[in-house]
Amino acid sequence: MFNIGDKVVYPMHGAGIIEGIEEKNVLGEKQNYYIIKMPGEVKVMVPTAKAADVGVRDIIDSNTASKVFKVLETNSTEMSMNWNKRYRDNMEKMKSGDIYEVADVVRNLSFKQKEKGLSTGEKKMLLNAKQILVSELTLAGNSKKEDVEEMVNNKINISFVEFNHKSDIVEKAETAGRTMKKFISFDSVGGTDEDIG
Repeated sequence: MFNIGDKVVYPMHGAGIIEGIEEKNVLGEKQNYYIIKMPGEVKVMVPTAKAADVGVRDIIDSNTASKVFKVLETNSTEMSMNWNKRYRDNMEKMKSGDIYEVADVVRNLSFKQKEKGLSTGEKKMLLNAKQILVSELTLAGNSKKEDVEEMVNNKINISFVEFNHKSDIVEKAETAGRTMKKFISFDSVGGTDEDIG
């Protein structure tokens, strides 16, 4: 049972604050509802009796928030090459309400967008996942939304460069090494600077 003022997460919607608990008559049935104020002045009503069933939970603490940022700092996890399967897998992760799974979706789709671009459906999913992630991290850290968005984007940009260009750097270094060996081999044949001229 949650109370007025509690910060909670409603899967697929994000984090918000319970503004009230009201009895409402919906479709001829009287029930108590949590009135959750979500980002962007949106209010969501969730039946109190079904809140646990739909995955409503307390927001993470600041210690867990730093662990979530660590997910954004890691390399992407393997995703299906099949667009439909990848979309379904990511949707399941988001529906779980698990902040780590949502962070995984944000990182993976962000990397994919930087590499090859995303379909319209996956672009919408990325925006939604990022909004859900940012809303919870904002409430968990009592931070400004803009600051958290910037931190999320920075973590993703840094890890993308680290994990996706590392192979390019190694390849360039290996190519440079082979070129250097060829150059050294040329000199070691016994030629002199005058011979090159």
